[in-house]
Amino acid sequence: MKVIETGFDGLYELEPKVFGDQRGYFFESYRRELYQELGIQEDFVQDNESFSVKGTLRGLHYQQTPHAQAKLVRVVKGKVLDIALDIRKDSPTFGKHHTVLLEAERHNMFLVPAGFAHGFVALEDSVFFYKCSNYYNKESEGGILWNDPALNIDWGIENPIVSEKDQVLPTFASYKEKPAF
Repeated sequence: MKVIETGFDGLYELEPKVFGDQRGYFFESYRRELYQELGIQEDFVQDNESFSVKGTLRGLHYQQTPHAQAKLVRVVKGKVLDIALDIRKDSPTFGKHHTVLLEAERHNMFLVPAGFAHGFVALEDSVFFYKCSNYYNKESEGGILWNDPALNIDWGIENPIVSEKDQVLPTFASYKEKPAF
């Protein structure tokens, strides 16, 4: 497993060893002991999968404490631009974001720790898979407006398909008044 540093504490891009031949390929997407050897101590308890048509944007979402979640995300089919926004008020990278291109063909993954708002845009019809370190809790849902000009996030797409819920999330300035982390 190759670990790619992002400059954000706890936020990593991961590239597994893929074994391929004329029959296809095989790789371990998750093996607890290997992740622990890499210093990743998350205990994943829930798996989720979504399908998004090209142009769909989901995010920026997070779960508040005590239901905060780390996520290990990857694309099973397609390609997405994945965004993690640091919302930890005491972090040196607070208010900054990191972008990773997740591609099914590359099998790369993105480890997003608790304390980050997370979102992605499907650049192709895509199946998105993620492991969570805590169970989903509706009352703990939080989010930040995906197109807040203060964040200056380049989603790489014009006129995305965005849910009604995501269109009315609070701005980052609003979040800073009462930070969740």
